[in-house]
Amino acid sequence: MGAVAKMLGVPAQTLRTWEDRYGQIVPERSAGGQRLYSRDQVEELRFIVEEVDKGLQPADAHRLLDERRRFPVEVRPGAESAPTILIAESDPFSADLCEYLLRTEGYKVRIATEGKAARQMLQDEPPNLAVISLLISGGTGVELCRIVRHHLTIPIVALSALETRDSALDAGADAFLLKPVDPLQFVSTIRDLLGTSAFLKRPVWLE
Repeated sequence: MGAVAKMLGVPAQTLRTWEDRYGQIVPERSAGGQRLYSRDQVEELRFIVEEVDKGLQPADAHRLLDERRRFPVEVRPGAESAPTILIAESDPFSADLCEYLLRTEGYKVRIATEGKAARQMLQDEPPNLAVISLLISGGTGVELCRIVRHHLTIPIVALSALETRDSALDAGADAFLLKPVDPLQFVSTIRDLLGTSAFLKRPVWLE
C-alpha cells in the first residue's frame, strides 16, 4: 500500500479509509496481510484522487467512479507504435505496479514470471527494454541480464530488494533500482533509457 499511496500522492491511511467506508476498491491480501492492488484498481484510485483534487468530496468521487465503470476504457491513440517493455518479475505486486506505471506512460508491456519464460519472450519477440528482477526464479536475474546483453542491444533495468548494484551493472544492466521501486524514479529511468528513438527501433535477437 505504501508504494501505491506514494505514487498517488496521498497518505496510506486515506486509502484504508476509502476502502472501509466506500468498499469499491478492495485489494486482495497476501499471506502476510499486505494489500495487493491490481493495475485497474490503481487506475481507479488515481481517478478518485484527481477528482478529489478538483474539489469533489470523496463520496461524490466514488459515485462518479461507479458510473465510469459502466463505460469501456478507451485505447490510447498510437499504442500500436509504442515501445514494448518486458518485465521479468515473479513478485505479482511489483510486476503489477511496474506494468501500471509503464502503461500509464503509453508503453506496451509483457510480463514473464520466471526466467525461462522471460528468455523465450526475449528471443521470440525482442522488446525495446527489459526490466529484470534479480531474484526471479531463485536468483537467476543476473544471468538473465547477461543473456540479454549478449543477444540484444536494448537497455536493461535491474531491480532488487538487496543492494546488488555492482553485480547488476557487471552483468550488463544499464540501471539498478532498489525495490520497492519509487514510481517517479522508475518512470524517469525508463524514459531516459528509451528516449524518443525507441519508437523507431526494431530490436533483433543476435545469435
